[in-house]
Amino acid sequence: MSKDKEKHHHRHEHHLRRCCGCLATCLLTLILIVAATALIIYLALRPSKPSFYLQDLQLRRPITVGDPSLSASAQVTLASRNPNSRVGVFYKRLDVFVTYRDEPVTAPVSLPPQYQGHRDVTVWSPVLSADRAPVAGYVADAMRQDVEAGFVSLQVKVDGRIKWKVGSWVSGSYHLFVSCPAVLTAGFPGFGGAGGGNATLSALKFAQPTGCSVEV
Repeated sequence: MSKDKEKHHHRHEHHLRRCCGCLATCLLTLILIVAATALIIYLALRPSKPSFYLQDLQLRRPITVGDPSLSASAQVTLASRNPNSRVGVFYKRLDVFVTYRDEPVTAPVSLPPQYQGHRDVTVWSPVLSADRAPVAGYVADAMRQDVEAGFVSLQVKVDGRIKWKVGSWVSGSYHLFVSCPAVLTAGFPGFGGAGGGNATLSALKFAQPTGCSVEV
């Protein structure tokens, strides 16, 4: 290769490296500008977490306490309100289940993804159930005592992911955890099937609508 061609080759590589460097700098600057703009919008609007309320819980069949297991089927009515006037909420994933003394007693039910507009209210009514869900022995004993007393305290929980939406901008995904107290009472508590080792509550009613704790 002649010296002129070699100089031309090195000059071409130098220009190419400069162009690639300028392009990379421009892309990085654009990304930083977009990220900074999104952060400024997010901090300026300061989205508030949605509010959740447990409106109702209706048993479809009596709770049955085995040894050591629980069986139940219930339909819950759960409402969510977006308190933001300029920020929408994308519910990307919501799994609803019931616990008793921190033990899951129903299988999780996945709610369909949904967008919630400004100050909108969304209501879900999933059916939650389990047949002989295994629990610790002390949990089964505690449920028997609560059944006998006619007062059972459950928790309806929601575990999921949400995103905020401002105009055409959509945030990253955030973890959502909701816990709703559900107190059930009976007019005449008692056990069924004497000597059979199982206890059933003949009548349980949801005491009253309750607010839920929400973590985002």
